[in-house]
Amino acid sequence: MLLNFYNNFLGEAPKWYKNLIILFLASNPLIYIFLINIGSEAGFIMGWIILAQFILTLAMALNCYPLQPGGLIAIESVLMGLTSTKNIYHEVALNLKVILLLVFMVAGIYFMKDFLLFIFTKLLVNIKNKRTLSVLFVISAAVLSAFLDALTVTAVLIAVAVGFYYVFQEAKKSESDLEEFRSFLRNLLMHGAVGTALGGVSTIVGEPQNLLIGSIAGWNFLEFFIQMLPISLPVFIFGLITCYLIEKFRIFGYGAELSSDVRSIIENFGKEEDLKRTSNDKAKLIVQFSVVIILILSLAFNVASVGLIGLMVIVLLTAFNGIIEEHKLGKAFEEALPFTSLLVVFFVIVAVIHDQHLFSPVIGYVLSLNFDLQVPMFFLANGILSMISDNVFVATIYISEVKEALDTGLINREQFDLLAIAINTGTNLPSVATPNGQAAFLFLLTSSIAPLIGLSYFRMVFMALPYTIVLTVVGLLSVIYFL
Repeated sequence: MLLNFYNNFLGEAPKWYKNLIILFLASNPLIYIFLINIGSEAGFIMGWIILAQFILTLAMALNCYPLQPGGLIAIESVLMGLTSTKNIYHEVALNLKVILLLVFMVAGIYFMKDFLLFIFTKLLVNIKNKRTLSVLFVISAAVLSAFLDALTVTAVLIAVAVGFYYVFQEAKKSESDLEEFRSFLRNLLMHGAVGTALGGVSTIVGEPQNLLIGSIAGWNFLEFFIQMLPISLPVFIFGLITCYLIEKFRIFGYGAELSSDVRSIIENFGKEEDLKRTSNDKAKLIVQFSVVIILILSLAFNVASVGLIGLMVIVLLTAFNGIIEEHKLGKAFEEALPFTSLLVVFFVIVAVIHDQHLFSPVIGYVLSLNFDLQVPMFFLANGILSMISDNVFVATIYISEVKEALDTGLINREQFDLLAIAINTGTNLPSVATPNGQAAFLFLLTSSIAPLIGLSYFRMVFMALPYTIVLTVVGLLSVIYFL
């Protein structure tokens, strides 16, 4: 029976990982009691141990989704008294706008998938120049992610790639043609994923942490966009240049072209899709396009909380496109709710950090630096942490600590605004380095298309490397010279 309990614990996760989590859970209370008995700063040290263990669960997301192991560690931290349920509820209440964003906006964009698929399919079929196509994929993903949701945009890119992959397989071409097509799809998916980061940094709805930062800073949609523009615009321009150059010089795994035979398969598929599209399908696309315009205007004029705008999008799209069955509505929430649950677990760890003052020495040191050094240091610190951990988690920690510094008078409002910009750009840009950093990248890596096209973890890191270098360097220089 014990063996059955062990086998069921964390399901299909590797045994070494199960054993490690069990070791953490068993040893944490013993370590805490020992620290208390020797009279050291038990809460402070134990808090750092809990934080390190939680970050490890994020880094090991490919072995096991972090909600379960991270959640167990979070529950244990409450039982040990490192934080309280009252303080956790306070953190959740402060971040209700972010939770509403994830629950409703992501679900709302789910009902726009047909329109988004239409856009990317048209690009893939009609643009024959690979460099032009790659740049347009980056631009399209960036623009859509700025106003919609990076996860959903990535999901659409995956759906397009899967569709074309199986169309190609049915044509039964040679193995060399198949490998060529795999490389082609890898290129486009990586360009699109980077595009979601380039667009996601610029608006309050681009990434979950953006809304968190914008809410604490008191910025609406336009204010947030203007605040980020000195960094987001140069980074976007250089991101496009990077895309063009790596395609032109065929470096870092890019530059795959399609033969005329392979392209004819794609073109025929596009024609067939157009012929199959009924008047009813066209009406649905018009409704989705209209709701996209309403969404953009609602965000631009700040008519309501972002999450409530997302709920409006759900109502409009489902009502006018005839989606009235409960089980069809439920599918839209499948993408958002696991990550929403994980975010609430984040807030447990954030409560531990606050109650045990874990970041006070770090924040105090950075704030003691010369004013000109504070902002770039925050950008780099957030960027490096976001490469190995999750950017939402990192942003949540740092913006909370900086807000506390503002409330206690350690910094003024001008400093706070600059540090908030550094935190947002730092967590959004260098985090493209690894799939750990951005949910959209991790989503792509764990999707059904990744093994089909040979997109492994290390290949993804390698292909992201030129973007990582350019986005980090240009972002840092922009922070230094344009803020």
